[in-house]
Amino acid sequence: MTAIRPAEALAQAYDGITAVVGDLDDAALQRPTRCRGWLVADLLLHLLGDAQRALVTLASPAAGPADTDDVSYWRDFPADNADAAQHAWWVRRSAAAFDSPTGIVRLWEETAPAAVRAAATTNPDGYVRTQGHVLRVPDFLATLTTEAVVHHLDLTPDLPDAPPPGPLAVRVAVATMDGLLSDDTVRPTAWDDHEILLKATGRLPLSERDRLELGESAGWFPLLG
Repeated sequence: MTAIRPAEALAQAYDGITAVVGDLDDAALQRPTRCRGWLVADLLLHLLGDAQRALVTLASPAAGPADTDDVSYWRDFPADNADAAQHAWWVRRSAAAFDSPTGIVRLWEETAPAAVRAAATTNPDGYVRTQGHVLRVPDFLATLTTEAVVHHLDLTPDLPDAPPPGPLAVRVAVATMDGLLSDDTVRPTAWDDHEILLKATGRLPLSERDRLELGESAGWFPLLG
């Protein structure tokens, strides 16, 4: 399998988000998502926060070594994170402060490409600090890609014509989920890439067949929220 260039995967992930929201009107931006309580505009504002954090983080190199990688980073964000409801409410109120939902789209379209350009020009052998951790630059980019891909799928259940996330970005996100599983776990062979992302993050429930195939590892699900 060809190695994935982290900045290229992030570019594909962010371009995928733009392809979903770029032509939506205010009404479509107020459709529901898979994230409880969030409309499309709300979720886009959450993603915008990631792109803004990327710009700050990539411009603020840190001394190594790394204390976490692109997989173990997610263990600080379990599915039952007690801060999630508070953050969800803050995002909803912040999104409502815009004059219209399309204002969030315009800000996303300015910020996401800037984050991608910063990613492409940052030393891949360097380190950055974010969320209380030090990561290698490629691992940091992988965390951004994983979140963008999962939220891309969150954006689309009420947008049937939306394009899917790009394959390189999906590969990064799936590798993250595989990394969070026990080394002894073999995920069900019938799952496609989107299904593992939705089931690993609790967006879709495990079926009885899934639980049978996963065995004791079914108790690990959801792997993250």
